[in-house]
Parts: sequence; structure tokens; C-alpha cells
Amino acid sequence: MLVPRPAVVGAALLALALSPLAAPPAAGAPPPPGRTGDISPTPRSVAARGDSVTVTRTVTVVTGSEPDGPALAVAEQALRDAGAEDVRRAETAPAESRGLTVYLGGPGANPASAAALDALGVEGPAGLPAEGYVLAAGTAEPGGGTPGGDGIVLAGADATGTYYAAQSLRQLLPHRDSPGTRLAGTAVRDWPGTGWRGAIEGFYGVPWSHASRLDQLSFYGEHKMNIYVYSPKDDPYLRGRWREPYPEDELARIAELVETARAHHVEFTYALSPGLSVCYSSDADVQALNDKFQTLWDIGVRTFAVPLDDISYTDWNCAADEERFGTGGGAAGAAQAHLLNRVNREFVRTHDGAEPLQMVPTEYYDTTPSPYKKALAEQLDDDVLVEWTGVGVVAPVMTVAQARDAREVFGHPILAWDNYPVNDYAQQRLLLGPLGGREKGLPGELAGITANPMNQAAASKIALYTVADFAWNDAAYDPRTSWAGALAELAGGDRRTTAALRAFADASYGSALNPGQAPELSAAVAAYWDGGGADALDDVLRDLQAAPGVLRDRLPDRAFVEEAGPWLDATRDWGTATRTALRMVEAARDGDGDRAWRLRQRLPELVDRAKSHVYTGLGGREVPVVVGEGVLDAFVADAAAAHDRSLGLPARPKGATDLGTYQGNTVDRMTDGDDSTFFWSDGAPGAGSWVSVDLHGEREIGAVTLAMAKPGSPDDYVREGVLEYSADGETWTELAAFSGTPDVEAAAPAGTQARYVRARSTAEQDNWLVVREFTVAGGGATTTAGGPPAAEGSSLAAAADGDTASVYRAARAPAAGEALEIRFAEPRAPGSLVVLRPQGAPEAGATVQVRNEPAGPWRTAGRLAGAYTELRVPGGAVAEVRLRWSGGGAVPQVADVGVTGG
Repeated sequence: MLVPRPAVVGAALLALALSPLAAPPAAGAPPPPGRTGDISPTPRSVAARGDSVTVTRTVTVVTGSEPDGPALAVAEQALRDAGAEDVRRAETAPAESRGLTVYLGGPGANPASAAALDALGVEGPAGLPAEGYVLAAGTAEPGGGTPGGDGIVLAGADATGTYYAAQSLRQLLPHRDSPGTRLAGTAVRDWPGTGWRGAIEGFYGVPWSHASRLDQLSFYGEHKMNIYVYSPKDDPYLRGRWREPYPEDELARIAELVETARAHHVEFTYALSPGLSVCYSSDADVQALNDKFQTLWDIGVRTFAVPLDDISYTDWNCAADEERFGTGGGAAGAAQAHLLNRVNREFVRTHDGAEPLQMVPTEYYDTTPSPYKKALAEQLDDDVLVEWTGVGVVAPVMTVAQARDAREVFGHPILAWDNYPVNDYAQQRLLLGPLGGREKGLPGELAGITANPMNQAAASKIALYTVADFAWNDAAYDPRTSWAGALAELAGGDRRTTAALRAFADASYGSALNPGQAPELSAAVAAYWDGGGADALDDVLRDLQAAPGVLRDRLPDRAFVEEAGPWLDATRDWGTATRTALRMVEAARDGDGDRAWRLRQRLPELVDRAKSHVYTGLGGREVPVVVGEGVLDAFVADAAAAHDRSLGLPARPKGATDLGTYQGNTVDRMTDGDDSTFFWSDGAPGAGSWVSVDLHGEREIGAVTLAMAKPGSPDDYVREGVLEYSADGETWTELAAFSGTPDVEAAAPAGTQARYVRARSTAEQDNWLVVREFTVAGGGATTTAGGPPAAEGSSLAAAADGDTASVYRAARAPAAGEALEIRFAEPRAPGSLVVLRPQGAPEAGATVQVRNEPAGPWRTAGRLAGAYTELRVPGGAVAEVRLRWSGGGAVPQVADVGVTGG
């Protein structure tokens, strides 16, 4: 009976000497570039020696009689890249040293390796798990048929282990144009943490190109990943037309992938998904599966999978299945086990060299016992690997306990299908953070880990680098350290390119696995609002703005640049918008209100430009891209709010939540006054989950309205909850309870004072949450009267509504003596009166007058002058403002009126 490739469980770690990247960089500082001596994934043990070796002009590679071709190719190229000019092969060790000698292969494949290891005093690979290796470099005295002098040994527990030793050597040796490179003596002893490590192309949306797949296979080999599961949704011969043979040209492309995978010690897995039409009890369908697999076997495929996910198991595709298996989840499990067992026994076990069959169950995302899982556990052949995504389709965490539960409930070895960094559910975003939320010890509980990448193959390399790190050596894994290593490698070790890539990736860091978007940028923004200098934040924003240009000019991986193009454009434009917002705040703080207002009026256009970038998805659909959501856009909004405060305008309510965000549907959308936009969570609210509104100050509140759900998602609302209010955000008073409705309204008792109002879920639920609008009335309102009357699409109220983006535009020029009168809900404390007009608008002349109390005498403050007019207020408080038009001439426009100091 075939058994899964062994996982390493509970292996004792030797003394671990980490590479320089193991120390996390200082917050906000770019990581050092890739350096000689960095090995990724992090080895189990690296011991420094006191000697060294030199890459000489002539290097002899001792291969044994049957060397591993891929390992030999990697080793020889690494030596040439390090300056060797003449790399010679020999089956046996030369009689005497004439330069550097490299021994390729474990003692079983190359007896000279054993002697060379003995001469160096380094333990060989005996006893290491499959794919483990020893790499030793140093100077030895001659003996045992091995010449003395400088030597390097690449000795694997098997051929793949030797290939991985060669990959580690490639990373140790620097690139030089001439001989003389010196390498510090070292002894590496290393092995993987789990049997299968790699990726599954199983996402929906725009598929990878053939060239991208070939490039990915090379990347996997370089990072000691040994499996690629071919399951693209655009291959019709995998799903809808699974019974049909491939046309010759398409089969030839798959054959090239198989050959390339083998050249990089990657197992190509062919995943056939018949569930949409298969008749489980049909002999003909079983034969069709076996025949299809045979065509793939004939071109070199040795690993097969039958995914049965994303299908209905309550509706049979043929009447015979219901007659044979019955109905319900248990019947579905029995039917699937029957089909898979026949394929396993009639095809996989009859083909010498085939790896264990893999399957994806229809219930693949939890560990809850069910009749379906019970049937699989009891009836599916023991040697079939069951794929599992964790607790959740996109599991925020995966723990050792969960993996054990999965193995228990499915009754089979578990191959993790980790849905990170896949972005088919968040197509607006790139997910460029590291693998997170995975408990140390997890790989040892699994048959393997396969990560589902993004639609963007090259951009997936950042996250996949970290997946490789974790799967190989979870004990040493640190997400931030691994992420820094990925950036440095992708940047080719260039410091400037690495810093630019870090800034860009930070703006797309957050995910279900990495809560908190743009952690480094967020820290810089928070430091600024906490009193930090503007120069420090401007430096960060300038680097972000410049990063796309640097990457376009310098990043070696051109496919990354092409794929990320729209996000690069958006990042550049958000850099421009945020730097403009920063300058606006600083101008206001410096008392330069005119300049601040000019900058404020540029912001809407800059933000619109930043939000305008799209890429073409399936069917030609344009998908808008998002970067730094909740950070970049929030900074612009917070800057605008700070500017409003400097003008004495009332603060606009601000939304907040403890839930994650789905795609670009950020929490500010529930307070934007637009019922067509909405906040959308990326998961179901639990008991205690909340959304809130901050009124920026304690005031009287009245009616509270919470509009949840939306067309297309009518069930996405809090099912059981309460409305609460608070003065300090800590002590809460219940306003009203609600249940079973997406539209909630409540009226606060007269005189109720609050700064915060929130809706809190009081029960667990399955559906996510959409909030279209969350509004809190009260506090009185500013009223506007007089004239001239407003033009169509405008209103008198827009002249003093606290929203500088809304503008009162008159329908005509004013008559002599005509006036626009603004009455505040309560008199405002004295200070300066500010009148804002759109930049470039016709300058209608007016005398500005104020009343210090309702119905009091009008006092002249001055005259309007330009787009920004700031006047000292005569008398005391300001209860009313009147703009007394000169008559005739230009048509008036007013963006807002504020009183500073109020």
C-alpha cells in the first residue's frame, strides 16, 4: 500500500545559527539587501567553521556514476556565477587537489562524498528525513582517497536533498566575474518540516499564462517547494469536459510543465474535477477518469488528485446514484469514497511510482463532525490524502489542535490547502504580506501544505517565499523576517529597490491572516497625529509616491511590474494625494489659511485619480484596484477633518468597527451620506462585534438610524443586537435592542448627551455585515435663508453645511441689497470668521456682517476678497452671518462659512 510522503514530526533541532535576516529590522527601516550567507528557507542548523574555501579558476565537480542532473546544473551554474571559469566533471575524486573540489550527492550516490565529509569532520546525511541534506565547506587534509585542500560537499539523503543542497550553495556564493571568491567555512544540516510543500493553482478569475506557470516551477525549486497542483479553472478539460481527451497542442503544453517541474524537483499534480456531472456509480465514468489519468501518466505525471469541492452533494447527477447510495450527506460521502477507491485501486495502485491519490472533500473548511465526513473517514481508502482549508475557507489561523481535529474527523492524512495569498475573493487587492496566523508545529501534523496563490503569479512570490519558509522550518519562522527576505530577494539584493518594494508591499500588507493594513505606514501616520513632525511623515509618503517609479526602473522581475501596474499607478497617486493633504494640514497649522484652502480644493481630484485605476478581469470586466485602504484614504479624510476644525466647521461623523473589511468597502462608507455605498465586513460578526459612529464631541443626540444589508446581500446584517451610546467610549448605555431586521431606528430621550453611538451584535451568526448608512441626528442645525435662489442641483444650505465639497451656486446674479443669511444652531465663541469660495469662481462682491446674538444689530466685519476670506469678528459671539451682495455682476458661489475659536 502506498503511504503519504513522510512528514517530519517532533524532530529534534540542532543548534541553530540564523542568517542575518533572522533579526527583525527596526520599525519603518528598510531591510538590508540579500547578502552572501543567506539561505532560504532558514536551515535547521548552520555551524560556522574556522576555515574557508576559495572559488578557483578551475573547479572539479565529483559526481559519482549517476548524478542528479538538476542538482548538477544548479551547482555548476552557481560556481560559474561565483567566478569559476572552467568547471570540470569527474566521476571519482582526483588524485590531488588542483583547486576547489565539489562533491555532489550523498554517500550512497557518490562514495567520494562520504570520504570528503569524514575529512572535514562533518556528519553525513544518514538518518535525515527524505529531502534532507548536508552542505559542508572547508579545508581538509588528504585522506581516504580524497585530495586535501578546499572542498564543498553537497550530500542529500536522496536526489532531491542533493538538489536542495545545491540550491543552498547557490545562495551562499556571491556573483563575481572572476575567480577568487572566498566562502567562510560552514556546515549546514537541514531537512523539511513536512512532506509536501508548494502551491495549488486553484483560484477563480484570470488564469496564469503558460509562461507564468513555467516561471513559478523554477521559483518553487529554488525555495525547496516540491509540489505544484495543476487545477486552473479555465482548463475545460479539468471540469466541464473532463471526460474528453486533450487536443495534442494543449497536452503538449502540459507535458512541458511536467518536464519543467521534474527539472526543478517539483511534483506536478494533475487535479481532475468531475463533480459537476459525474455519476459515482457508473463504471463508464470510472473508466473515463482512469483513461484521462492514463493520458497524463503517458506524458510523465505521477501524482493525481480528484477535487470534489464547490459542488452540490444533495443533488445527484444520475438516478442510479440515489438508488445505490440514498440521499443526504452520508450518502454523498459514501458515493465519493466509492468513486475514489476505484480510481485508487484500479489506477494509482496499479502504476508503479505513482504518489498517493489526493482528494478535496465537499466539506473542506471545518472540523465539525457530519454524516458526510463520517462516511469518508470510514469508507475512503486509508492512503488517500484529504485536502482541507482550515477552519474557514480563508482561515485566519491554523493551529496544531485544528490539524489534529481535521485528521481525526476525516480519518485520513491531511494535506492543507491554504487559501493564502489567493485574492479571487478580493480582486481589487494584491495580498503582499507574509503567511501569518499559522502555529508553530503545524507542518509536522500535516502531510503537507499547498498555498493557493493570487491571480497575479509574479506578485504571489512574496507570500509564497514565506510559505516555503514556514513549511520547511516552522520552528525558526518569523513572518516579518521572512517577508523582509522575500523583498530583498525579489529586489535582487539592491537596497534602493528593496526599500521601494517594501513601501509598495506594506500598502498591500493586510489580509485575513495579517490584520491591520500597511503597518509601517500606519505607524508613521499615527506618530504624526500624536505630535510627530511633518517632515518624518512626508519622508515616508514621498518614498511611497516614488516607489512605483523605482520598481518600474529597477525591479528585475518584469512580470511583477506588469502584473502590478494598476496598483503601482494607484500607489503613486495616493502618494501625491496624501502629501497634498499633509501640506494642507501644515499650512493651516502655520496660519496660512489661503494656501490650505487651495490645497484642500485639489484633494477631491487627486483622490479620484488615485481611485481611478483598473485592470481587465474575466470577460473584459474592469476591476478597480485598491491600495492602503483604511490608511491612505483615512489619512486624507482625517486631514480634511483637521482642516475643517481649523476653519471652525462642524466635524463630520467618523465610523469605526472591530470587523475586517471585504475588498474596498471600508467603514467610512457608512457615514458618507450615500446610501449606494456601504461598509462590508470580511467575516461574520460574533457576539460583541460592533460598528460605531464618533461625533467628535459630546452633544445632544436624537434619532439614530442603522441601514444594513443591500441588494444581492439581503441577509448581511446583524441579526441580534443593541444600539448603545457613550460619552467616553468606555461606559455604554443601551438605547434600544433590535432583532431580525436590517433597518433599525431608535429615538434617544430628550436631553441625551453622547459622543459615540454604536451597534453591537449580541449573538453569533453566519452571515457577514453590510452597513449602508449609520446616522445620528441631533445637536441642532444651521439654517440658511435669503438669496439669490440656488441653481438646480445646489441649495442654500450648501453654503454652511460643514461640507466644503458641496457648494451653494446661485441661479442668477444678486439684486442690490439681496443677502444670504446663515443662522447657527447656537452662538459660536468669538474668533475669526472664514468664508470659503471655490478657487477660480467669479468673485461676487459682498459685505460680511455678523450678529453677536439672535435678532441683535448687524455689525460689519469686512468684505469678501478672493477664494479665502478671513475676518476678525467684531463684538462677541457669532449667532448669525450675513453676506450682503453688492448687486449685479458675478453669480455668487459659497463653499462654506466657519467661525474659528467656536
